[in-house]
Amino acid sequence: MRYEIIGDSDNPIAEVQLSQGEMIRMDRGCMVYMQDVTIEGKMNAKQKGLGGVLGSIGRSLTSGESMFITEATGGTNNARIAVSPSIPGKIVRLSVGDTQYRLNNGVFLACDSSVFYTMKKQDLGKAIFAKTGGLFVMETEGQGDLLATAFGDLIELEVTPDRELTIDNDHVVAWESTVQYHMAIASGTFGFTTGEGIVNKFTGSGKVLIQTRNLRSFAEAMSSFISTSSS
Repeated sequence: MRYEIIGDSDNPIAEVQLSQGEMIRMDRGCMVYMQDVTIEGKMNAKQKGLGGVLGSIGRSLTSGESMFITEATGGTNNARIAVSPSIPGKIVRLSVGDTQYRLNNGVFLACDSSVFYTMKKQDLGKAIFAKTGGLFVMETEGQGDLLATAFGDLIELEVTPDRELTIDNDHVVAWESTVQYHMAIASGTFGFTTGEGIVNKFTGSGKVLIQTRNLRSFAEAMSSFISTSSS
């Protein structure tokens, strides 16, 4: 993927250059501007036909992910399309191929047509935790580039075999597939005493990308300033 990150460091957009016939997949509603590009909504599934429709519906029901994804195709050799996330924060490129990744819900922005992802059920599979980071993660396949987003800044942490790394689930962006993980309660009864909820515990060897801000905590902090009644 040929792209350039433009704008300020806290609120960037990614401008992707496309050759004629070249296609990328991107999150629904993330287009900012485009030239000589055709966009088309597609079912969010690798399989075509009825199987693809059922797969998209199933993924949407179980993970909260959209049934559709947008495909952008270049109409000339100088085509371009700019995409941006819905929240302020950084954009990071993940090189998929020799290294595969798992991504938390809501961080996918765009990828090459040669990159795919499937939904993988997390090990803490109970509906009571569905509002704490999601029950599913995205698992990449194929080879190419993928753009992911973060709320706030991005920090890269290293997991080593001799030390387990515990991260709040809402701060996790992506991690290498060589890293094993399981979900757990941070402390107490669902974190009532400490204010912490579900965490991911990472073991093995590899890198984990985290975001410096927590969207859920931000929304809760802002809720007291937003009136819900009409004047």
